[in-house]
Amino acid sequence: MIIIPIIFHSCTKKVLLLSGVQSQQMLEKKVTKLIQVNYLLYLPSAYEKQDKNWPLMLFLHGAGERGTNIDLVKKHGPPKLIAAGKHFPFIIVSPQCPRGQWWSVDDLDALITEICERYRVDNNRIYVTGLSMGGYGTWSLAQKFPHRFAAIAPICGGGDPALASVIKDLPVWVFHGAKDKSVPIARSQEMVDALKKVDAKVKFTIYPEAEHDSWTITYSNPELYKWFLQHKRPR
Repeated sequence: MIIIPIIFHSCTKKVLLLSGVQSQQMLEKKVTKLIQVNYLLYLPSAYEKQDKNWPLMLFLHGAGERGTNIDLVKKHGPPKLIAAGKHFPFIIVSPQCPRGQWWSVDDLDALITEICERYRVDNNRIYVTGLSMGGYGTWSLAQKFPHRFAAIAPICGGGDPALASVIKDLPVWVFHGAKDKSVPIARSQEMVDALKKVDAKVKFTIYPEAEHDSWTITYSNPELYKWFLQHKRPR
């Protein structure tokens, strides 16, 4: 678990009040927020042997893996593959969302910052991917902090088409099952269409026979990881 205190500095500006009229006021207040994040951390097998910076992948699980049992995060995606013995050339961080909550992009941004300070991360090669609720989280995180990432891969999720231009320079590879009843493929299609309208770098893989589970085949595909490593954030 990582605990990150965040302090917002502020003050209060007093303005003369006049009865019966509207007056401009401003509130500035110091607030301390405590962030607690359970997460799995994977360091490449050569991390201690090679004195270099490594690409970072953030993996966001789906709604079914929320809670306090961190082993649930190993149910799908890269954490599952790592548990089965697979090695990756990335630092992989897999946080767990608390039960009954949704991914907080501000908490995730704070987690990434902390990981970058603690470990040898290549800040120009930070990637995010996630499935279902984590697919939504991937879109949301990238749309709020677009300049932080080198590429994203949302799986069976959805974002805000109105903010497509915010990530038009970010390489995106979208995945979805054509028969998904939990998250309709329209959620991904509308994002892809919006990105194409702003000439973004977007790829869209549709699995014609897949239902909601479009992640098992995606995360088992070596081409996904090769694609990530092809992209670096411009300095």
